[in-house]
Amino acid sequence: MARTLSNMLPLGTKAPEFKLKDTVSDTHLSLQSLRGKKGTVIMFICNHCPFVIHVNPQLVKLANDYINKGIGFIAISSNDVINYPQDGPGPMKKHAIENGYPFPYLYDETQEVAKSYDAACTPDIYLFDNELQLTYRGQLDDSRPGNGIEVTGKDLRFALKCLLANKENPQLQKPSIGCNIKWKN
Repeated sequence: MARTLSNMLPLGTKAPEFKLKDTVSDTHLSLQSLRGKKGTVIMFICNHCPFVIHVNPQLVKLANDYINKGIGFIAISSNDVINYPQDGPGPMKKHAIENGYPFPYLYDETQEVAKSYDAACTPDIYLFDNELQLTYRGQLDDSRPGNGIEVTGKDLRFALKCLLANKENPQLQKPSIGCNIKWKN
């Protein structure tokens, strides 16, 4: 299992716009239509990555805990589906339903959205404020498959609490670690 670090997009970066197909509703959705009133979490994930599978329940719990507080959640898969067909739109829809995703699961077929966010791995997590300025990027928490640390989402939870309290996040933001995004040749 390859370990790729996130690229740590500079804080303050404006969220790049996009319009992608939601694999569950089969409609095209934009960042503007999905953004939260108080903030927006954008997660680059996929179906088969062991790192994502490890944190999936916590991603669902976090979204369920914060959606009603004005935070929008968006999941995007950008993997090359020619070489990784299990990450295609059909399997994505099934995966989202089976895992009870309370957020849209968008398919980035051209990989342009992943490139615009400088995403590198799955999971790669970004938190934007109500002006769509980046306030947090990096890991969910210190848990990784096999390291024995409980998945709590503590790093992202703390960043969300800071955002909602309108306070600067004083904690060191650590890069996420996961499988590399499967880029097209």
